[in-house]
Amino acid sequence: MPETITSLATRVARRRREPVAVQALRSTAAAVISYVVALRLSSEPNPLTAPLTALLVVQVTLYSTLTTSIRRVNSVVVGVLIAIGFSALVGLTWWSLGLLILASLVVGHLVRVDEFVPEVAISAMLVLGVTQVTDTAWDRVLETIIGAVVGLLVNLLLAPPLWVGPAGAAITDLAQRMSRLLDHLGEEPSATGRVEQAAARLHEARRLDNDIAQVDAALRQAEDSLRLNPRVKEGLLFRLVLRTGLDTLEICAVVLRVACRTLTDLARARPDGPLFDPGAADALRQVLRHTAIAVESFAQLITAQVSANAEEAEARLTGELAVARAHRDRLADLLQASAREDPAHWQLWGALLTEIDRVLDELGVDKRSQRLLEELDQHTRTRRTGRLGRLRRRRQDRA
Repeated sequence: MPETITSLATRVARRRREPVAVQALRSTAAAVISYVVALRLSSEPNPLTAPLTALLVVQVTLYSTLTTSIRRVNSVVVGVLIAIGFSALVGLTWWSLGLLILASLVVGHLVRVDEFVPEVAISAMLVLGVTQVTDTAWDRVLETIIGAVVGLLVNLLLAPPLWVGPAGAAITDLAQRMSRLLDHLGEEPSATGRVEQAAARLHEARRLDNDIAQVDAALRQAEDSLRLNPRVKEGLLFRLVLRTGLDTLEICAVVLRVACRTLTDLARARPDGPLFDPGAADALRQVLRHTAIAVESFAQLITAQVSANAEEAEARLTGELAVARAHRDRLADLLQASAREDPAHWQLWGALLTEIDRVLDELGVDKRSQRLLEELDQHTRTRRTGRLGRLRRRRQDRA
């Protein structure tokens, strides 16, 4: 019984540190505080617009909170102004309601409130549907501002959670899926070339595209959580390390899909016999096995939070790539000998070697460092160009 209580307490404590739990507590606190403040400042008996705005404004990151609050306040103010104009001119009828909605949606796109375009029409309808339009309108604006301000203060006083952990877990999971695919490919080269098995591996490789899209969404959330976050000192470096790492895995996933296509074509060309000779099959199996370990080591390298773990992952990655390249060279010699005896399939064998080379090259430590430096240089040039552009515009305005 005591062990069960201890285990439960440990899980609860762990949950409290998870981004989802932290975000839920922050959003709840912001909504309640904004409602209490609105009760004192607004003449509405139930000022629910304030907590609603706070819930929408307190997003998962400080960066998105700032941008969201500005767009939401803008949408409400625009909707209120439209409603005041319509109430003074035509009042509420079925045809004026249609014109109101149409005008609100058009103006919402013009003022660029993005996802809050419907909020412009909603605010206008709610305000137009009451008797004392002016009082209700400005109460709604006041409640919206209260919710936005409280949401911003909550994010400033209670630092938003970092989503680097979930993004790193998503990258690790993607690497493990790729590693399993490589292991599956290595289990079958010496077996009879069944087209169905090869096609199944090709389908498995194509599913990696969906996995990459999900990882990309998690990574974008992590990148936003690093922007303007007071708890992060090197947010740019973290963002670029994760982004360049995902780019590398995406390239490898594409190449793996092409390799599966090559093996499928080879299986169709040799439906009654093995895809490779026993020696070449063993060499290919070793190449794929060590490449699979290298993919997992690469993911550990780009997601490592402790320098010692990063050094260990880099050493493991370098060693696995060296072994994989040695087996790749042995595979090339064996396939070259096989091509002399059976030249009908030399193009497919050569294509497979090229695809293996591309994966090993992308996973290399030097390639990763080069890509990271290029991204840092690009970011620096972009910031410098932006500053120069702003200075030129200021000089032109003064002139």
